[in-house]
Amino acid sequence: MIDADDFLTPLRERGYDFFTGVPCSFLTPLINKVVEGSLGGGNARLDYVAAASEGEAVAIASGAWLAGRETVVMFQNSGLGNAVNPLTSLNHPFQIPTLVVCTWRGGPGLNDEPQHEVMGQITPDLLEVIRVPHLPFPNEADSVDQAITVATSYMDKTGLPFAFIMEKGDVKDDGLDAPTLPAPDMGPVHDMFTGGDLPGRMKSMEAILEVLPDTAGIIATTGKCGRELFTIADREQHLYQVGSMGGAAGMGLGAALNVTSPIVVFDGDGAALMKLGSMATIGAMRPENLIHMVLDNGTYDSTGGQPTTAPAVRFARVAQACGYAAGWEVDDLTGLKQATAESLKTPGPHLIHMKIAPGSMKELGRPTVTPPDVARRFREFLAPYRKATA
Repeated sequence: MIDADDFLTPLRERGYDFFTGVPCSFLTPLINKVVEGSLGGGNARLDYVAAASEGEAVAIASGAWLAGRETVVMFQNSGLGNAVNPLTSLNHPFQIPTLVVCTWRGGPGLNDEPQHEVMGQITPDLLEVIRVPHLPFPNEADSVDQAITVATSYMDKTGLPFAFIMEKGDVKDDGLDAPTLPAPDMGPVHDMFTGGDLPGRMKSMEAILEVLPDTAGIIATTGKCGRELFTIADREQHLYQVGSMGGAAGMGLGAALNVTSPIVVFDGDGAALMKLGSMATIGAMRPENLIHMVLDNGTYDSTGGQPTTAPAVRFARVAQACGYAAGWEVDDLTGLKQATAESLKTPGPHLIHMKIAPGSMKELGRPTVTPPDVARRFREFLAPYRKATA
């Protein structure tokens, strides 16, 4: 058994200072120590984002890495299933590393709750299947440095995640209580729906690009959204997310928290619905430089146009209830440009719900830049705007 500082201090010395995840009782000492904001009363800063789901946490950490941070994702093994998708379809193709601390509920010799039985039996095997190498969590002080060295060496070499599997009692509970987040005020929603003919997604993105400054980083959700953005213009400040549907908002949050430049997420209605909890996390963290665009055509356009449940959802009002600074409801290009321009002038986060027509251009191409190259040039683009972390 080790103290939380026995692990966190050498981890911080290696540059790992951005943490996100979902709690587990095994993780309580680590999470509470990180949330406390210092190590043993020192001045080294550690940041923690409480995610709504494990998959969202992986996406948030990916965005933070793009903004120059070294990241740690912590969650219970019962939530490992939620993280499988981004670990395999986001971190792997883009070669984005993160250190995963996964607890082992239902582990060997542990009489645990029935819901942990199956995952307890398969946790190491599941990590092997998704190609995330792992070690037991270092539960002796003199083993911590070597374990971190092994993990860091692998991530530096491959650009891929590495995991520690934590068992009950590996870290001593020091009795710290984590503080609660203050409830944000609800911002206004500007209803600018006209009821006229709807523009398409490509025209809408072109209108947004006319207003955005060249300092803005843009993260486009998976599917035709990213493909159309690439067709309009391929630039270093564009990230075309592949896979990890629903993860664009979390990735945008992770980036926005760590840079001063505007971060704009081009989301789809289906993707936004898949991880609607990300809006709560964004509202709680209140990144002032984040603009969350939901381009809503009411369909899963990339998979054949099947309907989504978006017609029943007022996304800007959901964002308002989650604590965004402001929401906008628009359905024409004039209103879209106005909402974008106003969002750039005032502290966010802002959500712009843009109603668009279904469909896309025929024979739509795909990005010719590889995902690892897209990630690294985006990281280099954000480098001049990184916030100080010490």
